[in-house]
Amino acid sequence: MHIRDRHIPALPAWHRNTEDRTIGSRDDVMKAQLERDGIPPEVTDRALTLDAIVQQWRRRVQKRELGRMALRELDLPLDLPKLDVLIAIWAPSNEFGRDDAETMVSTISTRLGIDPSRASRLVSDLIGQGYVKRAVSQQDARRTVVELTEAGQAIVDAVRTIKFLILGEFLSGWSDDEIETFIPMLERYSHWAEQAETMNAGVAQPEIQKVAAQLRAKLGEAGGTDQGRA
Repeated sequence: MHIRDRHIPALPAWHRNTEDRTIGSRDDVMKAQLERDGIPPEVTDRALTLDAIVQQWRRRVQKRELGRMALRELDLPLDLPKLDVLIAIWAPSNEFGRDDAETMVSTISTRLGIDPSRASRLVSDLIGQGYVKRAVSQQDARRTVVELTEAGQAIVDAVRTIKFLILGEFLSGWSDDEIETFIPMLERYSHWAEQAETMNAGVAQPEIQKVAAQLRAKLGEAGGTDQGRA
């Protein structure tokens, strides 16, 4: 690793360490080991700060507050998994890329990362509610595809309109420079997070193996101590 050779910008004032708020005060041992492995403490502080922000954001995202609010405001007899299926069938390009392929249950499963049997059950429920319909593929008559009904399309349009009304109002308070800086950096971090295991494991493999060996040793000592007490 060659992180020591990089220029490290100062943290914003609201993130700087103070006597009352020391980032990673419980992680001093880890920070010391990382420093020996070539990661300066100030880089670890930034990683700890970033990780805290991301974890808090992840917990908020998992609550799906915007989606729940839209369903509540529109008084829809749907839950979030079914809403996800409706949107996956419509496949907005900002989420799924430009994909003009016909949508089958397997397509929904892939887009949402869910089990095919679960996707099939959700689609069947939505067909029963009148929001989705089955159709014959125009590309292969032996194949069944799924499409939104007019009611299903109306729901997707309304939910996305509410979502982007709220998000648009929030972003309207940002400057062009802030948006032009934030979006590429968020995309860069998102790509790294998705590919982190394959992109970084090779670079840090010696250090990873060392940590694994230390853990095995500690667990072995702990196991021996517990057996001795028994």
